[in-house]
Amino acid sequence: MSLKVLKPGLATSVQDGGREGYYHLGIPPSGALDQYALRAANLLVGNPATAAVLECTLLGPQFEVQRDALVAICGAAMTPRLDGAEMPLDTAFRVRAGQVLGFDFIKAGARGYIAIDGGIAVPPVLDSRSTYGLGAIGGFNGRRLQAGDELPLGEPNPRGQEGLVLPRSLQIDVGGEVSLRVLPGLYHHRLTAQAAERFFADTWTVGSEADRTGYRFKGGTPMEFEPREQPFGAGSDPSNIVDACYPIGSIQVPGGLEPIILHRDAVSGGGYATIGTVISPDLNLMAQMQPNQKAHFVAITLEEALAARRRYNQQLEKLHRFFLA
Repeated sequence: MSLKVLKPGLATSVQDGGREGYYHLGIPPSGALDQYALRAANLLVGNPATAAVLECTLLGPQFEVQRDALVAICGAAMTPRLDGAEMPLDTAFRVRAGQVLGFDFIKAGARGYIAIDGGIAVPPVLDSRSTYGLGAIGGFNGRRLQAGDELPLGEPNPRGQEGLVLPRSLQIDVGGEVSLRVLPGLYHHRLTAQAAERFFADTWTVGSEADRTGYRFKGGTPMEFEPREQPFGAGSDPSNIVDACYPIGSIQVPGGLEPIILHRDAVSGGGYATIGTVISPDLNLMAQMQPNQKAHFVAITLEEALAARRRYNQQLEKLHRFFLA
């Protein structure tokens, strides 16, 4: 049985936990930009935590499920409507075969994760069902969904429980001004001292170009780089370097003007200096930022970054323990 897409929304695609292990070949991990919301939605309907779901951005899809199913939506505040009736977020609810599920406009956050019991059963590509649109691989035909698409569904897990609600303590707030923690490096030393100070002091605004490849931030003070004679193989702009690897979350500033933070569909390397990296737990927060939303960058040490990762992993453990109770 399948799910039939009636309206695709703005940028809806199939995503799971990601396609790890191929970044050195230029194939990024892809997968859900908000990994926590992915796991919460899946666990609510009895799926494995990283099963394939629908990730929608700013405007949700409308679809018909062609078998009885449990559905849960986590992430952005986007009211589900089942045959027009309002349904709850962060809750497993029943959809009968032939019913139509749609969504109101997103009120806060940017991405919703729609989990269906059994998961979206498109064929795996390189061990993942995630869509990598730039490479046209994975997901449904390697692209965002379109009206008329019919996606196969897996077999439901009998553990699924209608009416199960994610406790408030395990939900993540979205919206408002966001602080993104940054570990300075690899080329942070290329900034002047004043530019480095202003980067962390300024208030930045998410640009309209924000997508799965990266988020552009605007409104801060242009950054200056320490003068030097550009080495052979680097471009002429001071922000250029001889090509280097780009970690997910790394921050590049072409021309010193607007920081771009790379996300899960980003290329694996290039010729821009990366002045730091947003830590992995905060990439979930960034994924829920809308255009024009404001942010501050906060410099932290490696020890603080590792402590933040431990706390995030503890939160994931609490999430999983709730569903084992």
